[in-house]
Amino acid sequence: MPENRRTRITGIGSALVDILINESDQFLKTLEKEKGGMTLVGDKDIQQILAETNQTPFVVPGGAACNTIVGIGNLGGDARFIGRRGDDEFGQTFEQQMVDCNVEPLVSISGSPTGKVLSVITPDAQRSMFTFLGASTELDPNSITPDMFQDTAISMIEGYLLFNRDLMIAALTAAKAAGSLVALDLASFEVVNASGDILEDIIKDFVDILIANEDEAKAYTGFDDEQKAVEKLSQGVSYGVLKVGERGSYVSHHNDIIRIDAIKGKAPVDTTGAGDLWAAGFLFGIAHGFSIEKSGQIASACGYEACQVMGAQLPEEVWSRIRKLI
Repeated sequence: MPENRRTRITGIGSALVDILINESDQFLKTLEKEKGGMTLVGDKDIQQILAETNQTPFVVPGGAACNTIVGIGNLGGDARFIGRRGDDEFGQTFEQQMVDCNVEPLVSISGSPTGKVLSVITPDAQRSMFTFLGASTELDPNSITPDMFQDTAISMIEGYLLFNRDLMIAALTAAKAAGSLVALDLASFEVVNASGDILEDIIKDFVDILIANEDEAKAYTGFDDEQKAVEKLSQGVSYGVLKVGERGSYVSHHNDIIRIDAIKGKAPVDTTGAGDLWAAGFLFGIAHGFSIEKSGQIASACGYEACQVMGAQLPEEVWSRIRKLI
């Protein structure tokens, strides 16, 4: 690897705290929520759901891009995160977690509460998310500059920023102006469905690495067929990625489609953050010049281990085990 090669990965997205509860399918039905995906709610809605469960919530720092960047920091990568938090205990915990995981936080502070994501985890380990964005929505598009992406190899742009289109365009423009590749994770099928009028143009004009799971890929491409879906995902980008859960993933690059095997082992405990940490492993590998196969191997290890814990925060002994693959 050339000594002057950029390897930094900078993420921009929502600074959120994850609140996780295990509940039944019936509980989810009473909330009138389709399983999977993400629904925007108010802080009071989250408090109401918590009042209706008798399960003890598990609280960890979260947010899609945050999870990915924390993963990169724990892998030993050069990592930076851009976001906005509240001036409260949740926000202080969030930022300290960044530092503890070797991430440089470019996090501004708001008088509004720190954002939260309540994940209801059903017995099949699927998570259905209720999101209160709080202070994270106040990240000012005019404050996003190319300097924030200085010396960045890959900028990880959270798909949820599509709910704030000015911020999304500001992030994409600044990242490109800094000479960075841009990775976009499509986030959820709700995001894709709500952004259909601009998504294809954004991908064509800015995105180099496009990442989607099965639901997101179907919403974006219209295809159930995995081969057709990954071909569509790869149009206009350097890397098109389709994650298919326990069956692994596909990466399309220069018209070649490479199958990445999932790691098999224990049954999943919780899938929260698994896709985010998969992205951490994959982007870490690409930024360091590894092959797609090697990058995918690291990604699969990160995704598997994320399914063995509640939330997306892995213990140090697990990260040590993953780092041995590098």
